[in-house]
Parts: sequence; structure tokens; C-alpha cells
Amino acid sequence: MKKILLVVAMAVAATSTFAQGDALKALLKAKTYSEAKSILNGGLASMTNDQKAKAYNKMVQLSMEKIHKEEAIISGNQVAQQLKQDKIEPYDTVGYCNAIYTALRDAIECDKYDNMPNAKGKVAPKFHKANQEALWGLRTNLINAGQDASRLNNQNEAYKFFSMYVESSTAPLFADRDKSKGVDQYVGEVARVSAVIAFQNKDMETANKYCDVALKDTASYKDALNLKMYLMQQGLKTREDSVKCVQQFETLYANDKSETIFSNYASMLGNLGMKDKQAQVISEKLAENPNCFSAYAIKGQTEMNDSQWDAAVEDFKKAIQADPKKPLIYTFLGYCLNQKAAGLGTLAEQKKVLEESVKYLEKARELDPDRSEAKWGYPLYQCYYTLYGENDSRTKEVKALCE
Repeated sequence: MKKILLVVAMAVAATSTFAQGDALKALLKAKTYSEAKSILNGGLASMTNDQKAKAYNKMVQLSMEKIHKEEAIISGNQVAQQLKQDKIEPYDTVGYCNAIYTALRDAIECDKYDNMPNAKGKVAPKFHKANQEALWGLRTNLINAGQDASRLNNQNEAYKFFSMYVESSTAPLFADRDKSKGVDQYVGEVARVSAVIAFQNKDMETANKYCDVALKDTASYKDALNLKMYLMQQGLKTREDSVKCVQQFETLYANDKSETIFSNYASMLGNLGMKDKQAQVISEKLAENPNCFSAYAIKGQTEMNDSQWDAAVEDFKKAIQADPKKPLIYTFLGYCLNQKAAGLGTLAEQKKVLEESVKYLEKARELDPDRSEAKWGYPLYQCYYTLYGENDSRTKEVKALCE
């Protein structure tokens, strides 16, 4: 029994020594990715920076062996098809895409350590260029893999591939790549999709990071901007959160004076009671574009909320001139006229204003008969009731809609 226990103790000691001193040597001899990964997990902490770089580069090489094996089959199949032969071999599509994923992931880690000082304090990358050249062209396969996973409703798997495509696009490994060989034409849209999935996963930090990548792409800019503004306005629980959001909008607006950003920015200023700043931003926008729909619409809403009926009516009319297809503005205008009429002294004066209001409210009804965008029903009922009486068919019809 003592002899057996001694053998076991010696085996444990050997394993411990192996993990501390010979992990890299053992990893470099590994024949499979899983074997190398197991060794790396146990020995990484004991390695120097240059040893870590060598270890991760070995991981890349093992993934590349799988990639080359499957590519050989794919190439052979293509030749067979061209020659109209029946020698079509099945290949490991999932394994191929996973190998590209792991190769990129490990190459990025390899590059991190490859660019750190070695034992002599020098930075002398050994694997950067080779991995960059080997892997850049393979990245588009991640998009195909992500799309395949999406079609199978495997959102986590799709996100794995899409996010690696985005991460690799911004990784230092490819930062000095010769851009004359072609731009990364897909990164904007893939980044936007990845941002949406990250948001659905409640990972706001990553969602914003990927959205910022998409914003740099001209083709994806518009959709990415809408997503970015949506993300910015999520989870606002305190005034401090809202003020921070306004500051983010201010930064966006400084770089892009589009009406989309302006309308969100100006509206938030109003919601926070920052009326002087809002008035300044609106004034500057109208000086830049005297026919800006959003500027007049937001200005009119602010005046309406402050019961400044005449000023609101004037600005809503200007908003309608800029864009005559917005039922909500017609409804606001009718509401303001109704409120103005309520403050007049005589019925004759009231009816004159209400007759004008009816025209705008009926236009709102024409544009939005289902009241999906604007609740024009009750203001119109008020007009009909005063102008035609409660028994008029028009009054009854609108009253029924409001009930």
C-alpha cells in the first residue's frame, strides 16, 4: 500500500512541476486544439509575455490546420463541379466557421502579448504580420455563419460570430492593414445588428460600443444613428441620467446638424426645463434653416405647454407650411385654437376661432382617420358641439368615436 501511495504522490508532483515550468513546451507539442486549450488554461498564469504570445500563436496554428483541411475539401468540390464530376465531399461547415472564430480570437490575444515587452524589456512582435495576412480575408465567413445561426433562431450563436467580426475589425491586429487592398464594407451593418442583439441581452455598454462602430460607416449611419439615440434614452431614472443624455445629444449635434438629432436634443432640453438653452438651440436652427419643421413644431409645443396660445398657433402654422403631412401638428393647432376660443368673451368671437379650428382638426382626421398618430376626436367634438349643437349628426358621430 505504501508503494502505491508513493507512486501517486510522485505523479501529483510531476503534474505540478509541468504546470509551472513546462506548460509552453507541452502546449507547442499539442496535436489538437482542445488539448492545447486545456494546457493553456492551466499554465497561462506562469508564462511570460513572449511565452503567452507563442502559446496563443500555437492555438491560431491549430485552428488554421482545421481551416486549411476544410478549404481543401471546398476547393476540391469546386473543381469537381467545374469538371462535372460526382466527387463531391461533405465538409464540416460548423467546424470551419468555429475554427475561424477561434483563430481570430486567439490571434487577437496573441497580438496583445506579442506587443508587450519581453523578458529583456523590448517590444518585438513576431506573429503580427503573419496572422494579419492569414486571417483578414477569412472574416466574411463569420457573417455567413451568423446568418445561418439566425435562420435557425440561435441568437447566441449568431451574436458570437457577428460580434467577433466587429471586434476583429477594430482590433490592433488589423490596425496597420493596407487599406488600399479594400475597405471593410460590411462592418457597419454587422456592428448595428450586433448592437441590437447586445441591447436585447441587456449589455448596454457593448451595444453602445458597436453602435459607435456602425456610426463610422456611411451606408449604415442613418439606421445606426436612430439606434444610438434610442439607446441613449434607455434607463433614464434620475435627472442626472437625463442631463448626461442631453450632453451626449449635444456632442452628436455638434458633429451632425441633422433635423433628427436636433428634434431629440431640443425636446429633451424642454423636458428638463432647460428653456433658455432650448430657445437658443431652436433660434440657431431657424437661422440656419428658416423652414425647419421640427424647430417650429417643438417651439409650438413649448408655447402650448405654457398656455401661450397665439404664439403656439403661429408656430404650428409655420410647421404645417414646412410639412403639411403631420396630423399631430394639425391636432395641436386645433387644440390651441379651442383654448384660445374658450378665453374669449362672446359666443360670436368663440365661433369665429372655432370655425378656423375645425378646418385643421378635420385635416388631422383626413390624414389619420384611425387616430393612430393624433387624438383629434375630442377637440373636434368641442368644435362641433359649440358650432352645431349636440344633436347635430356631425357632433353625434364624433362623440361616438370618443366614447
